[in-house]
Amino acid sequence: MRNVSAKHEDILRFSAIRPRIEQRAEIVFAVRDFFRRSGFTEVTTPVRISAPAPELHINAIQSGDAFLRTSPELEMKCMLAAGYEKIFQIGPCFRKNEIGRLHSEEFTMLEWYEAGADCHRLIPFTSEMLGFVSREVFGKSECIFNGITIDFGRYEMLPLASAFAKFAKKDLLEIVDDGKFEEILVDMVEPALPKDTPVFLKGYPARFAALSKLSKDNPGFAERWELYLGGVEIANAYSELVDKNEQMRRFEEALLRKKDAGETVYPENRLFMEALEHGIPECAGCALGLDRLVMVLTGSESIGQIMP
Repeated sequence: MRNVSAKHEDILRFSAIRPRIEQRAEIVFAVRDFFRRSGFTEVTTPVRISAPAPELHINAIQSGDAFLRTSPELEMKCMLAAGYEKIFQIGPCFRKNEIGRLHSEEFTMLEWYEAGADCHRLIPFTSEMLGFVSREVFGKSECIFNGITIDFGRYEMLPLASAFAKFAKKDLLEIVDDGKFEEILVDMVEPALPKDTPVFLKGYPARFAALSKLSKDNPGFAERWELYLGGVEIANAYSELVDKNEQMRRFEEALLRKKDAGETVYPENRLFMEALEHGIPECAGCALGLDRLVMVLTGSESIGQIMP
């Protein structure tokens, strides 16, 4: 039998993190305020869905004959097909076996889509949002994370190929061909990224396009970027793929990869297929890990310190 202090350790933990939980509430309020001021409509889509998008190494938690969403992406794109133009959502998402300092099986996602935009347009918008939230909550356009001041008054855009050449002394495409992309990215590139300003890594090889369009100027690369704050990956944005045939091809390829890896193979998401048939407009979207953003803004060591 646990002693009295151990018995109530969870309750004591809730008390200890209360200041950060209160700051988290203010951050969420500021995020909503920014999007409302920017003409976005807040939406809520189901947490329990027929099937998530098939992505290798991102695994959904099954819920009866359905799944807990790994992202609200497909359902939000259905809303774009129905005529919505600027929408955002803040809500819970779930990914199986993701546990650690920066991961949790249940986490909070901020996701938004804008019809008629591309991912390049989302870079200054996202930078503006970070500065707005920081000023509204903390009264200044900066925060201290891991002992380093992050200045939200500026940002850097860095091509992924340049980052690999500069920080790992490696050729990006050669690394991709060798199957060492994730290893080099995590071990050599991410730790060397500037820590004192937001960094947008852009220009991902076509192999990692996921649900993004390929560049018209350079089809070997996707119109995709990821945002890093203090060396932590915070957000992932695409110029969204809306071509039905190409989307179906990529889904089929992803399902085969998941099957070969011994992962769950999902059924077809019929609502999303209907949206593709109807037509999804040209658009851009971004998924931002809200827990990680709160962690950085409050100078916390892990997302466990800002989640009850």
